[in-house]
Amino acid sequence: MISVEQAKKILAENSERGQITEKSLGESLGLILAEDIYSQIDVPSFDNSAMDGYAMNFDETTRKWEVSNIIQAGDTSEINIAPGKAARIFTGAKIPKGTNTVIPQELITIIEEGQISYNGDKISTGSNVRLKGSQSKKNSLILEKGQVLGAGQIGLLASVGVAQVMVFSPPKVGFIVTGNELKEPGTPLKDGEIYNSNGPMLEALLKESGVKKIKSYKAEDDKESLQKIIDLALSENDILLLSGGISVGDYDFVKECLNTAKVKELFYKIKQRPGKPMFAGKKERKLIFALPGNPASVHSCFIQYVRPSIKHWLGKTEVWEADHNLEITEDILKKPGFTHFMKGKKSGHKVELLKGQQSFNLQAFATAECLLELPAENSVVAAGTKVKVYDL
Repeated sequence: MISVEQAKKILAENSERGQITEKSLGESLGLILAEDIYSQIDVPSFDNSAMDGYAMNFDETTRKWEVSNIIQAGDTSEINIAPGKAARIFTGAKIPKGTNTVIPQELITIIEEGQISYNGDKISTGSNVRLKGSQSKKNSLILEKGQVLGAGQIGLLASVGVAQVMVFSPPKVGFIVTGNELKEPGTPLKDGEIYNSNGPMLEALLKESGVKKIKSYKAEDDKESLQKIIDLALSENDILLLSGGISVGDYDFVKECLNTAKVKELFYKIKQRPGKPMFAGKKERKLIFALPGNPASVHSCFIQYVRPSIKHWLGKTEVWEADHNLEITEDILKKPGFTHFMKGKKSGHKVELLKGQQSFNLQAFATAECLLELPAENSVVAAGTKVKVYDL
C-alpha cells in the first residue's frame, strides 16, 4: 500500500499527452492549443469607425460641414473627403482619406439637407476612430500554447483569419460498471438491488473534464464475461475506468482480468479514505483505473487521480497541484496513517466540513464545492490549520 503522494508521482510519470492534431474552429471548443498563435493580419486591418455618425477632418475652428458621401460597412471604395466636407458613415466602415474623426450622429445638428454642424465639447481630433492594428499587429502573439479554447478565444482566432488550429486530441474514454445488484434508474428495485449511480456520475465527470468520446459498458459478476468486456474496452479506448470489483470478495475479478489482459500494474491500494482499494495500470499508452464501488469513493478517486491524468492528456500543466490552501473551521478527528479526502464548502479563506462523509453517501456531494485533504500523519487536524483544497 502506497501513500497519496507516491500514487500521484507514479501517475505523473506515466501519464501520456494526447496526439497533436489539426481541428477547425468549430471543432476546437474546450480543447487546448498545442502551438503559439500569431496574428496573420493587423486588426483592425484598416482605420474604421467606432460609431454611426459623420467623418470629417476635425479641428477646433471648423464646426459646419457639407455632407458629400455615404459610407457603409463593407464599402471598399477609395474615397477622399475634401476640406469642409463630411461623410455619413456607419459603424465598422472604412475611414475615408481626408478625415480623422467621427462625431456620433446623436451629437450632430442637421441644419438643412446636406448641411451639418457640431457645437459641443465632447469631441477631439481622433475621436471614435479605431486605428489599424489597435487590437493586434500582424505577426504579434495572440494566444499561447496551453490555452484552453473557449468562445472568446475562438472569436479572436476568427478575427485574425485563423481557420484551423493544432490542438491536443481528447482521449477516448470507456468505463465499465460491474455488479449484478445494479439496476438502471427508472426501473423498479427488488430487495438486494440498488440503482447504478456510478455510471451516470462517471459520464458526467468525464464530460466536465473535457472528454468528448465516452463509451459505457456493463459487466456481470462473472469472470469470463468481464474478461471479454475488458478486452473489448481496452481495444476501443485510450483510458479505461472500472467501477467495483476491485476489492477482495469472492466475486471481485477485476484485478485478475486486468492481469490476463496484460495490463501492467502501477499500484494497488492507497493509504487514503475513501478509496483505499484503488488500482492503476498501463498497457502501452493506455491508462487503466479500477475504482472502488462505493459512489463517494468513485467521485473522490476520480477527482484526485483520473481528472489530473485526463487534463495532462489534454495538454494542461500543473495538473497535480491543489487549487487552494484554506483554513478549516473546526477540529477534525481522523485515523492516523491515512490521508482523508472530505467534502466541504468554501467561505473566503476558509473551508467548512460537510456532514455525510461516508463512502456510500452521495448526499453531501450534491452540496459540496470541494474536497479537502487531511494529512496522513495527523489524528487531529486543528481548526485554523491550512489544508489542500480541490475544486469539484
